[in-house]
Amino acid sequence: MVSAAGAPLVGTAVLSSLLRFFHHKNDFKEIFMRYSSLSRLLKRVLVPVIGSLLVVSASASFAADSYWQTVKDRGTIKVGVLVDWPPYAGSNAQNQPAGYDADVAQLLAKDLGLKLQYVIMTGPNRIPFLLTDKADVLVASLAITPEREKQVQFSIPYSAASMVLLGPKNLKLSTPADFPKFKIGVPRASTTDIGVSKVAPPGTNLRRFDDDASALQAMLVGQVDAVGTSSVIAADVQKRFPGKYKVLYVVNEQLMAITMRKDRPELLKVMNQFVKTNVENGKLDALFQKSLNTPLPQSVVQAAK
Repeated sequence: MVSAAGAPLVGTAVLSSLLRFFHHKNDFKEIFMRYSSLSRLLKRVLVPVIGSLLVVSASASFAADSYWQTVKDRGTIKVGVLVDWPPYAGSNAQNQPAGYDADVAQLLAKDLGLKLQYVIMTGPNRIPFLLTDKADVLVASLAITPEREKQVQFSIPYSAASMVLLGPKNLKLSTPADFPKFKIGVPRASTTDIGVSKVAPPGTNLRRFDDDASALQAMLVGQVDAVGTSSVIAADVQKRFPGKYKVLYVVNEQLMAITMRKDRPELLKVMNQFVKTNVENGKLDALFQKSLNTPLPQSVVQAAK
């Protein structure tokens, strides 16, 4: 298109834009200078900061991934165990750790080709000892709970403990529907009492005693037909009276796992593989039966598949 004077309209538009640009050139110059100054400032401040963050992140990642290598280089694995919860965890005549947990710790060290160092602990200090690296892992009958998972990480389960009903081998009790047919003793206000009461149908004749020992004694002398107790105590009774008593019903169950700090991903892989392999080859079942006189719980077997 051409104007009446013969000058191209496009050229006029371009010329007009250039005039406006030069009219405001000082504004553009100021903006450009400000931008350049800000850019230089950001480079001076942010580049070192970002670099430092990358170094810290890489160092943390390396430390986490290298902990298993640290254990291997040391040649010894430090395993936290209890000695006050037989038959899972006790001590022998030489005052050394004994029971299922100790046997699992020995198998763990053997499979990994490492020396075993026991770290004796009590229930309350298991996690604090772990978090301060007094132990590399716990094989200490520590149950998996949501609260604990906020602090530590667990392998797939290697063990389980249950609240059970124990009674004579020929007693026909296998489900809660059978409860009202019998007198059932429980320790008063205990977790066993709460657990049995929760599943017991109306009409169940619950007899409450002051403690586990009193409830068990009542069963032994025939005051009650069955007793609610822990699987640990039940196993001990079965050992003392072979062939006479059996677990009639599992009220509930807690799965227990090898425990380690949350920042040890490679160590977790190693522990999971250890449990999986030794569930599949039957070694954990043999150790469990040795200490508790009962097969490895199916919940543990299923978790390893």
